[in-house]
Amino acid sequence: MNGNDPYLRPQTSFGNRCARLLWGMAYWLLFRTSPRPLHAWRSTLLRCFGAHIGRNCHIYPRVRIWAPWNLRCGDVVAIADEADIYNAWRITLGSHATISQQAYLCTASHDIDDAAFPMTGAPIDIAEHAWVCARATVLPGVKLQPGAVLALASVATRDLDAWSVYAGIPARFCRRRQNHA
Repeated sequence: MNGNDPYLRPQTSFGNRCARLLWGMAYWLLFRTSPRPLHAWRSTLLRCFGAHIGRNCHIYPRVRIWAPWNLRCGDVVAIADEADIYNAWRITLGSHATISQQAYLCTASHDIDDAAFPMTGAPIDIAEHAWVCARATVLPGVKLQPGAVLALASVATRDLDAWSVYAGIPARFCRRRQNHA
């Protein structure tokens, strides 16, 4: 193998890889094994790894979080079991945001037009009272405005308007929400 092959070069810094190794050990030993009702314990663990977690957040034990230091949660945020938080870039979840089972928030991709295939990405912002339903996917750089809903198994490729429901692949506007805060 050629030592100059860009596919063999790490996409993240040595420090990032070390931090993720430590997080991975804490995740498997302390986070994932914790009983479901111990939301405060998991919030504390995430804070130890640099996450900003608001009050009364319900983060379940089978959530997968790539980099806690890139996670910002307001108060009363819920992240369900098997949600996948791939936050190579920052992910912000506003107060009362909900991320349902098996939802996928993905901040990273690769530049397919560059022979070195470098990692690219952008932050994701899920505003207050927004809901990413089960198995839905949010792509890099997308913002869900306050109260936006991304329906079951939909894919958000662009920003979603406030207090609106979107569904499909790619997600398209369906209707306005009737009752909101």
